[in-house]
Amino acid sequence: MKPNRFRFNTFIGPTILIVAAAALWSFRAELFPVRPAAEAQSNRPPAQPDEDQTVLEISVQARKNLGLVSAPARPQTYWRSVTIPGVIADRPGQSDRGVTSPAVGIVTAVHAFPGDTIRPGDGLFTLRLFSEYLQHTQTQLFKANQETRIIQEQIDRLSAAATTGAVSKAKMIELAANMTRQRAVIQSSRQDLLTRGLQPQQIDRVEQQGQFVSTIDVTAPPPLATDSSADTPASDTTTSDTTTGAPTAASDKTEDRSAANQVAYEVQELSVEMGQQVQAGQLLAKLSNHQLLYVVGHAFKREATFLEQATQEGRPVTIDFTDDRGDEWETIQPSFQIRHLSNSIDTNSRTFDFFVPLMNQSRSYQKSGNEFLVWRFRPGQRVRIQIPVESFLDVIVLPAAAVVRDGPEAYVFRQNGDLFKRLSVHVQREDRLWTVVANDGSIPPGSYLAQSSAASLNRVLRAQTASGAQPGLHVHPDGTTHAAH
Repeated sequence: MKPNRFRFNTFIGPTILIVAAAALWSFRAELFPVRPAAEAQSNRPPAQPDEDQTVLEISVQARKNLGLVSAPARPQTYWRSVTIPGVIADRPGQSDRGVTSPAVGIVTAVHAFPGDTIRPGDGLFTLRLFSEYLQHTQTQLFKANQETRIIQEQIDRLSAAATTGAVSKAKMIELAANMTRQRAVIQSSRQDLLTRGLQPQQIDRVEQQGQFVSTIDVTAPPPLATDSSADTPASDTTTSDTTTGAPTAASDKTEDRSAANQVAYEVQELSVEMGQQVQAGQLLAKLSNHQLLYVVGHAFKREATFLEQATQEGRPVTIDFTDDRGDEWETIQPSFQIRHLSNSIDTNSRTFDFFVPLMNQSRSYQKSGNEFLVWRFRPGQRVRIQIPVESFLDVIVLPAAAVVRDGPEAYVFRQNGDLFKRLSVHVQREDRLWTVVANDGSIPPGSYLAQSSAASLNRVLRAQTASGAQPGLHVHPDGTTHAAH
């Protein structure tokens, strides 16, 4: 009996546990009620990713922080261009002027020094003449003038006698011929002294009074009477003044002699010193005037076809002055034209040059009683030249920052008050500055598009999409909602 009782006690414990577990399973709903929210969550299908939102809301303050502005999208024609490096350079024969000695002499005074600004006619040097030729010319002028007086007195005294036959006509003819020779000597001597740098008043004193000139002042030369009409497109009827930017008639560019007072030279280099003896024609100083410049482009041979077409057809080229502070100067012309192409290739760089005329701007300031000149563009300044190559018709041109790339997609943002709607567009062409968008109907006519910060707007839109907040959501009194569209 004892073993049977032991087996009964062995199986009764597990049996009780099994019965208790079955009872708990049967009455689980009553013992552990399920909450409705949890039950709804358990019955919900697997979560699906939210659809990307296309509208975001940007406050006025945020737009100001981003520097965000909008402009209407207008179809236009865009020229694809190639960028060619260039440099600003002086125009040979027009920008630099050399000042030479008119005669043999010794430098006794220097009136201008490197960096000084001078006007035409201002004194540069004083020379003490040391020229036998110049002294001989002055002596010859004075003697010829005295001879004419003597001859004229003889003619006046003998003219009455010649009418009565007391004096032969041959004598009167000889006196008249001698008078003509002396007047020719006077005229040639005066002209010779003028070319040597003497002033008309000084020459008059030499001729009339015999006051010979022993010193001479070397002054700044007058402005060049150059004709720059070839540098201006035929369609343009006005040009910009280099100092004020005010339009002037194109026909006045060569005959505006009042501009002589506006021309300013900068003393670039002195070639002589005080007390130095100089010869006639010797270089005394170098003056510079950077009013007329060239933008010299350096192109490779493969770009010659583009340049030839742009030059022949007069296509406007754009110049990017990399170191220019345009907000401090007058506005310059938006486009330029190529004047000519070089027909030789540099052996070192394997490039050939082309030349674009550039009208410079200047302003002056006073310091310690001296005038100094500051030019907007300086020789040696680096530039980038945009040469038009291919045209795109009926496209929308936007700044590069107005378009954002997201994988294969490209987006722009249309503004409607504080709301910005993202639009998918087709990009046909883009470079460092501009993006060309196809006018295929993706941008409604008259739309105002954000002109910058497209990448920032796209990041804000992604953040709003991730948060689930819907911009521009309005709740009506009846409890219905109305989203922005």
